Amino acid sequence: MRKIVTGIALLSLLALLLPALASADAPMREFKGKVDKKNKKEMIVDNRQGDKLKFKFIKESEVTGEKDSVKRLRKGDWVIVSWKMMDNPRIAYKINVIPEVEEAAEDVD
Repeated sequence: MRKIVTGIALLSLLALLLPALASADAPMREFKGKVDKKNKKEMIVDNRQGDKLKFKFIKESEVTGEKDSVKRLRKGDWVIVSWKMMDNPRIAYKINVIPEVEEAAEDVD
């Protein structure tokens, strides 16, 4: 009986601590695309393959590359956004502004 109670206690403790540990060390994801829409609080990035994701800005959002601040981002800029999968809504932690990407053309026969 003691082993069962000890096991349940350890599982309960693990269940309480796991979300806190996961959010602190959650791996970053990257999304590359063209800024489709932008305002002061958020932007929508289109990867030109049918996916569009909305990202919110925070004070700590870091902008690198061709631009140096969130205010300078414009519609049409190509970016690589780093975000955490667990975030809801998605938060843009790092935004790397890259040179314009040439889109591949399809051969039509």
